[in-house]
Amino acid sequence: MLPTTSESPPFTLTRASHVALAVTDLQKSRDFYRDVIGLVVTAETDDVVYLRGLEEAVHHSLVLERANEARVQTVGFRVRRDADIVAAERYFTERGVWHRRLEKPHQGPTLQFRDAVGSHIELTSSMDVVPRKMQKFDEFVGGAPQRLDHFQLVTHDVQSATNFWADLGMRMSEYTAKDGTDELWGTWMEVKGNTHDLVFTNGRGPRLHHFAYAIPDASALIQAADVVGAQGFGSEIDRGPGRHGISNALFLYVRDPDQHRIELFTTHYQFIDLETPPIRWDVSNPRRAQLWGMPASRRWFFEASEFPDEPVREPLLKATPATLEDYLGVH
Repeated sequence: MLPTTSESPPFTLTRASHVALAVTDLQKSRDFYRDVIGLVVTAETDDVVYLRGLEEAVHHSLVLERANEARVQTVGFRVRRDADIVAAERYFTERGVWHRRLEKPHQGPTLQFRDAVGSHIELTSSMDVVPRKMQKFDEFVGGAPQRLDHFQLVTHDVQSATNFWADLGMRMSEYTAKDGTDELWGTWMEVKGNTHDLVFTNGRGPRLHHFAYAIPDASALIQAADVVGAQGFGSEIDRGPGRHGISNALFLYVRDPDQHRIELFTTHYQFIDLETPPIRWDVSNPRRAQLWGMPASRRWFFEASEFPDEPVREPLLKATPATLEDYLGVH
């Protein structure tokens, strides 16, 4: 069933903001995201590295934390002002949603909570400001990622996840559904006026499938693939280059040293006008995921990063996607 987006949400979300990853080799991960992907190191200690995109004026959009086990700690969203953090606390208290206020370095008021399907989410209203590097073309490395754009989460219950975030003001730009029905298998939701800030897809969850950075153009995508290969990570290209039907984006997916997945992408469209309906895709239509090229591998479909101390549930809907191995006859 299609959700109804709240026209007066309890607090104001503005965009996907940041992600924190637990990594097992902090230096190796820092070097990967700095030298291969092309992010900017803002600051680092013995236990934490903060990175950002070239266009970003905020202190960080990616946090790497030293740990014994690779996990995704949390995915973050910005709210408009401090009062929205207070409003979120009140809303979650009234509805029995687990949450806690905490102090985070380089962030303003910060609130963590778990959504309806167990995803670990963080809200903040501000961050320390740093110089943009979007015109430091001599410092562009890899795909020259400009800004963090969205997250894709895997969930056992797409409908419940979508309803929860629609109540918080997110609009659905595109969705996949069982042929001839509105049984939701995947939803692309946004608050900032392009195709997505948050995606939910059907599968074992909650898990983080990927986080994504926007890059300048198609040539940057090819440059990124070349640098990934030249730096010895060619086998970690998980999918692409290719073009999605959903969002219309050109994409490249790469796995980091702990197998967390990052997407570099470009050319998605605006979704601003309120009267614009979401685009529907039958789940059987392969063009939704790949307008050209071969299908994704099994690991792209079935592997993702888990949250700490959060049980992973089997999906309510059972799927058997066509994979690259199926296409090649590999078993």
